[in-house]
Amino acid sequence: MGALQWDSVVNHHQGWRLITCIWLHAGVIHLAANMLSLVFIGIRLEQQFGFVRIGIIYLVSGFGGSVLSSLFIRNNISVGASGALFGLLGAMLSELITNWTIYTNKAAALLSLLVIIVINLAIGILPHVDNFAHIGGFLTGFLLGFVFLPRPQYGWLEQQRLPSGVRFKSKYKAYQYALWLISLVLLIVGLLIALVMLFRGDNGYDHCHWCHYLTCVPTSKWKCNDS
Repeated sequence: MGALQWDSVVNHHQGWRLITCIWLHAGVIHLAANMLSLVFIGIRLEQQFGFVRIGIIYLVSGFGGSVLSSLFIRNNISVGASGALFGLLGAMLSELITNWTIYTNKAAALLSLLVIIVINLAIGILPHVDNFAHIGGFLTGFLLGFVFLPRPQYGWLEQQRLPSGVRFKSKYKAYQYALWLISLVLLIVGLLIALVMLFRGDNGYDHCHWCHYLTCVPTSKWKCNDS
């Protein structure tokens, strides 16, 4: 029905599942939890940066989460908007970093955001939770935040009213331009490499033997296997 399934994506050429799975959920509770998270995370970002930029980050992050999930999970299906939501969390973190100089309570904002991210990623090590989608979405959103969410440096808007001939300061700081370029290159190269590996049939675990601990940690209460 459009869920993410490795065999369908790779062997049956149904790459559209990398997108459609973002809008599917495993039940009412799953849907309600994700939509409540979207409200709390997305409102502030959308109010400050507009729905276009945040919408792009949301969709591309969901796609990035689906790609990484497909590289590692072959025998189960995956649905949900969690990868896109983690992309918004990643974008919030990179927005804080790239606009570091305009914030007052920098340490408090960074610490609280890191705690939220760590807790949510930790939940992903439980069975039946696709933490690869979370991680892929987070990394994609983190890079996209540097691309779409830098703010003009202080005083740039005011200087537009100055007489002609007065020297203007740059709209963004030098480190913001550097982060923009590096993040854009890493994002494009990373997604291209991942897509090539996916449609070539590569198994992510062949290149990262310990990565199964990122999505499930076995305990006395449960085991981690393909079923």
